Amino acid sequence: MNFDALIPKIGVITDIRKDTHDVKTFRVVGTDGKKPFEHLPGQCAMLSVPGVGEAMFSITSSPTNREYMEFSIKKCGCVTDVLHSMEVGQQIAIRGPYGRNFPVEEEFKGKDLLFIAGGIGLAPLRSVINYVRHYRANYGKIVIVYGARSKDDLVDIDEIKNEWMKEVNTEVYLTIDRAQEGWEGNVGFVPAYVKEIGVDPSMTAVLCGPPVMIKFTLQGLLELGFEKSRVYTTLELRMKCGVGKCGRCNVGDKFVCKDGPVFRMDELDELPDEY
Repeated sequence: MNFDALIPKIGVITDIRKDTHDVKTFRVVGTDGKKPFEHLPGQCAMLSVPGVGEAMFSITSSPTNREYMEFSIKKCGCVTDVLHSMEVGQQIAIRGPYGRNFPVEEEFKGKDLLFIAGGIGLAPLRSVINYVRHYRANYGKIVIVYGARSKDDLVDIDEIKNEWMKEVNTEVYLTIDRAQEGWEGNVGFVPAYVKEIGVDPSMTAVLCGPPVMIKFTLQGLLELGFEKSRVYTTLELRMKCGVGKCGRCNVGDKFVCKDGPVFRMDELDELPDEY
């Protein structure tokens, strides 16, 4: 255990970007103006508002960003309600990093990568995607499939259009659940769109989104010939204390905060269905 991760640091909000009607991205630095601590793609941090509470969030900025951290947060509870009401210059408490990261160096290097996200599920994958983009020569082809309920619910859409879509050897596919005025892209759910695109089953896939999306996307990937040992996802929503002490993230003989939140799909097969 990294005991430094247990000690809260004071973070200062230096920028707030409104992504959708219920998602904002917060840029945070320490009181010294520097990045609060280092992390790896897929790791999380605990953000807290004194007198209100604390919650675990994925760090959405890449570790290659040396100046600040970013968190894309959906408004869905007491802590997030207060965070969404905060302004630039206000302070929060931050501690971390927590959890097992995506194996960007150990397993992903040299591979063709397929990223599949739904809604706010893009947040934890953004860190990985931008890490891979930073070290582009170390990775093969990148395919990104991202869907949301409507075009107004697509997170980081400006970055996607202005940067990701212009990246060399990178394909980006966007979809929304139902037809909408002003939308000329694909209409349909992510699992069906992935099968329609016909992605190469030799790729390594990284998924994050609503549980029902993950369930049917995995089913589709298996039908396309993907092996579960090459499919990764994150269960960061189950993380609570972050250090394996409260027991609330326990699934079978695993603690999501210590053994995850990143898991291969074949590893999840060994766990009870409760996750």
